Amino acid sequence: MHILSTVFLLPLKDMGPQKITIIEDDATIRDMYALKLSAQGFSVTTASDGESGLALIETERPHLVLLDLKMPKLPGNEVLKRLRAKSWGETIKVIILTNMNKSEGTSDLRFLGVNRYILKVLHTPSQVVEIIKEVLNE
Repeated sequence: MHILSTVFLLPLKDMGPQKITIIEDDATIRDMYALKLSAQGFSVTTASDGESGLALIETERPHLVLLDLKMPKLPGNEVLKRLRAKSWGETIKVIILTNMNKSEGTSDLRFLGVNRYILKVLHTPSQVVEIIKEVLNE
C-alpha cells in the first residue's frame, strides 16, 4: 500500500501581508511610498537614514527593501553591503530608488544582488509600486 502525501505551496501573499522596509531620507517621498504601499495591503516600516534602516531590517526581516543611496549616517550601498553579509540578508529583495544614475552610483551594487535600480525622476509612484509587485513575485 502506498500512501500519497501532497504538499501545497501557497504564494507568499496568502501567508499574511508582505513586509517592505523603506529607507529614504526625504520625508515626503518616504511617507508617500509608505502610504501607497500600505493602501495596497503591504506591511510597511520606514527609516530616515541608513543606520536606523539597517537596524530596522535586522528587526523586521522584510521581504523587500526600498533603498535610497544618498543618506545621512550610512549610505545605501553600505547598508546593502552589511545586509548581504548576513546569511538571512542574502535573500531579501532590494530595489534601489535614487536620483543617482548608475554611472554615479558605486560599481559594487551589481555584485550585491540588487533586484532593480530605479531613478526616481523617471518613474511615477504607481510605476514603482508595480515594479515592487513584480520583484516580490520573481
